Amino acid sequence: MIEVLGLLQGAASTGQEGLVAIGAGIAAGGAAIGAGMGIGRIGGSAVEGMARQPEAAGRIQTAALILAALVEGAALFGVVVGFLLQGKITL
Repeated sequence: MIEVLGLLQGAASTGQEGLVAIGAGIAAGGAAIGAGMGIGRIGGSAVEGMARQPEAAGRIQTAALILAALVEGAALFGVVVGFLLQGKITL
């Protein structure tokens, strides 16, 4: 953990490019982690709902797939923003 803090301090001390790099990494990483957590919750809740009410499995599965697509779209947007920030860095 101490090495990471040193790297962050070094990146931040190089000027605005370092701060942009830190922001790009946080944006892309946060989007990926958030999407993983969201899709995990959607899948777990869908399976639990199907186990409780098997006759509604088709409707639950359809709704879960639509929700997972929306979460992936939001995650893709976050990752693209991170890459766009990274493209602003001039070395």
